[in-house]
Amino acid sequence: MATRVVFAPEARAQLVSIYNYIAEKANPDVALAFTAAIVDYCERFATFPKRGTRRDDLRPGLRTIGFRRRVTIAFSVNRETVTILGVFYGGQDVDDALRSDAED
Repeated sequence: MATRVVFAPEARAQLVSIYNYIAEKANPDVALAFTAAIVDYCERFATFPKRGTRRDDLRPGLRTIGFRRRVTIAFSVNRETVTILGVFYGGQDVDDALRSDAED
């Protein structure tokens, strides 16, 4: 069972981008609350890591799960760690982004 959750640098950068976008469109308090809720949700993967949909078609061991109908979270699970690989907001092409990352 996974015991910790880590965020890849790309996922951290995506969270900052989401924060900046929402802060500009709404306000910083709303942006902070939304991004903090995403992080809290991801941290709960330590308890039940194998949720979501397997996406081996994009990358072996990849899983994705939605959050509040606006965010897709991409992650992988090994024995001790859940790695958050990406946090995609709105209409971003998750499949294309993850397929590209796997090929680099």
